[in-house]
Amino acid sequence: MATPITPLAQRSSARKHQAILDAAEMIFLRDGYLGASMDEVAARSHVSKQTVYKHFGSKEALFVEIVTSMTSRAGDAVDVHMAAEAVGDDITTYLRNCALTQLTVVLTPRLMQLRRLVIGEVARFPELAHALWESGPKRTISQLAATFEQLAERRLLALDDPALAASHFNWLVMAEPLNRAMLLGDGSIPSGPERCRHAEQSVQVFLAAYGAHRSPACPTPPPDVLPPPTTTE
Repeated sequence: MATPITPLAQRSSARKHQAILDAAEMIFLRDGYLGASMDEVAARSHVSKQTVYKHFGSKEALFVEIVTSMTSRAGDAVDVHMAAEAVGDDITTYLRNCALTQLTVVLTPRLMQLRRLVIGEVARFPELAHALWESGPKRTISQLAATFEQLAERRLLALDDPALAASHFNWLVMAEPLNRAMLLGDGSIPSGPERCRHAEQSVQVFLAAYGAHRSPACPTPPPDVLPPPTTTE
């Protein structure tokens, strides 16, 4: 008969698990996947190498857990500000706050390091890129789509496809500053005032397309009501 695990043992195991993750996150981001040493992970987390493998099974599994946990934490921080209940009737301020939160949470040196690391290892570990996509952009766009659908029902937005509108909003906000930081380095991460300005401009463009009070596009008349073409003698 197996010995039952006591609450004290469970807490100890959880502390070791988190200590391993914290140490591994620093080492993998610093040295990359190939350069990361499991011996150093064990030493920095104050456990044996056997304990590391007991918790995560393999170096690859530990790497996947780092990617998932870091992107999930970022997603949690963004989601808090995206609930439809937080809108009130001021859609502009709500969208501006959403955009600023995305920029502030995602555009950090550690998350940029993680993205570069995952991209560098995508041929070896394609599941890492999948985990980053699922826990990052896809999660945010899905949350935005659900919120935008509710806002359209309240007539605060005018849209037919919430998922498309959410994708447009996400990439209006993230595409340029994210790519610039990824390619040009941490020195290109926008400052606080730059983030505020970009958030404001992104929301203006989005509401020009999806704002509830925008002027409707002038439809093209059907062919049978178009005036006949003019002719010259």
